[in-house]
Amino acid sequence: MRRRTWVWLGAAVAAVVLGVVTLVWFQPQRLFYDSRVDEALPSAAAGAADSTGRIGSALPTDPVDLATGTFVSLEHETIGTARVVRLPDGSTVVRLEGFETTNGPALFVYLSQNAATGEEAGFDDEFVDLGPLKGNVGDQNYVVPEGFDATGYVSVVIWCDRFDAAFGAADLVPAAAP
Repeated sequence: MRRRTWVWLGAAVAAVVLGVVTLVWFQPQRLFYDSRVDEALPSAAAGAADSTGRIGSALPTDPVDLATGTFVSLEHETIGTARVVRLPDGSTVVRLEGFETTNGPALFVYLSQNAATGEEAGFDDEFVDLGPLKGNVGDQNYVVPEGFDATGYVSVVIWCDRFDAAFGAADLVPAAAP
């Protein structure tokens, strides 16, 4: 009788540990809620200074699209548009608009050398990590670090680092020169 009690107790402890590991690692609860973001595209500040510190009107006053693309679903349904935008201050951002994907653990936004239809394992070979996905729904901006030419990358990818999986990707098409 005593041995049977220990077996049941051990099974109960194992079930609890497995449940906790599942909740922490896989985070299935994220499938049941959305994290919404609604950021405006950064714009020129009045009287912004150029790189020499001069204030004037020599800077463009509107953001300029460098490239755009439409998301395609990969591991999870993903919709929306990715834009690479040069801001009036000379910085570059990747902007996600009308964006929606499944919520998940450890999601990141990458600029990648791999096309959206390329091998999934290639998305994290040559890439720039723009940071954690701010929300799985809504418009959001990601600053491209200085020293990286965003137009040298061919796609924007929503990457799940926990499972090495691409939720969705958008091939970037360079904007036509004005």
